[in-house]
Amino acid sequence: MGSSRVVRAAASLFLVLAAAGCAQGGTTLAPPPGPRGPGPWHRVFADDFTGDRLDPARWTTCYDWNRGGCTNRGNDELEWYRPAQVSVGAGRLTLTARRRTTRGTDGRDYPWTSGMVSTGRSSWNARPRAVFTYGYFEASVRIPGQDGMLPAFWLMPASRFTPPEIDIAEVLEMPRWIDMTVHWRGPGGGERATAGSFGPVDFPAGHHVFALNWERDALSWYIDGELRFRVTDPAKIPHVPMELLFTLAVGYPELPPPDVHLARMSVDWVRVWQH
Repeated sequence: MGSSRVVRAAASLFLVLAAAGCAQGGTTLAPPPGPRGPGPWHRVFADDFTGDRLDPARWTTCYDWNRGGCTNRGNDELEWYRPAQVSVGAGRLTLTARRRTTRGTDGRDYPWTSGMVSTGRSSWNARPRAVFTYGYFEASVRIPGQDGMLPAFWLMPASRFTPPEIDIAEVLEMPRWIDMTVHWRGPGGGERATAGSFGPVDFPAGHHVFALNWERDALSWYIDGELRFRVTDPAKIPHVPMELLFTLAVGYPELPPPDVHLARMSVDWVRVWQH
C-alpha cells in the first residue's frame, strides 16, 4: 500500500504463469493451508469468518489516526473507510467499495466509501489487537475485477511509521496481475521498494491463496502454494512488529472508469504461523 514507485523483478519465474500453479478459471489448485518453509510452526492467529459479524477482538475497521472513519491521504485515495462497508456472512469477510460521496471527519468530501480491517488499534492511544514479527501469513482472497481498485493484503508497522511495509498481495494496475512488494528506507532516508508481479491469471474469477514467509534472512511470496517472488537482501528485510490488514482502496494509481460504481473484495480465511 506504499505510494513510492517500485523496482519490479524481471525473473521469468515470477512474471509468467506456471502450469502447475493457478487454474485459469475460478478454481484454486493450492494445497491446504500451512507454511511452505521448514518448521516447526505453531499457529498464532486465525479467522474463518463464521457467524454474521466481525470479531472485534481480532479486528478493527479503520486506521487509528481518525475518528468516524479514515483514509490513506499519502496515496490521495478516493475512499473514506466506514465500518458499514465491512460485513461477515456465509463464511466470508466482504469489503465493499461504493461510489457514494462521503464527508470525512477531516472536512473533505470523498467520492467513494469502502471497507478495511486491521489487527491494529481502535484509537490512537489504544493497544494493537495483534502484532507479528516474522511468520507465515496466508489468506484465501477474491479480488474485485473492476479497474481503479487497489485491493491489498499487507503488513504495516505497529509503530505507524512506514517504511518498512510488506505487501503480501495487491493489485496496482490490472486485476489479472498480483504485485508483491517490500518497502524499506534507503541509506539517505528515502523510501525505496522492490516488487515482483505474477500473472496473467483471472484472479477475480475465484478465491486464490496468497502467502508470505517472513524470516530474519528472507521474504518469500507464494500464490496458490507456489513460490512466486523472493527477497534476500538484508537491507530490505524488516525486523519490527507489524499489524495485518485487508484494505479495498479506490483511485490509486488509476481512477475508476465512470461506469464503475461498486466493487467487492472477499476473504474466506486467514492464518498466521510462527516458529
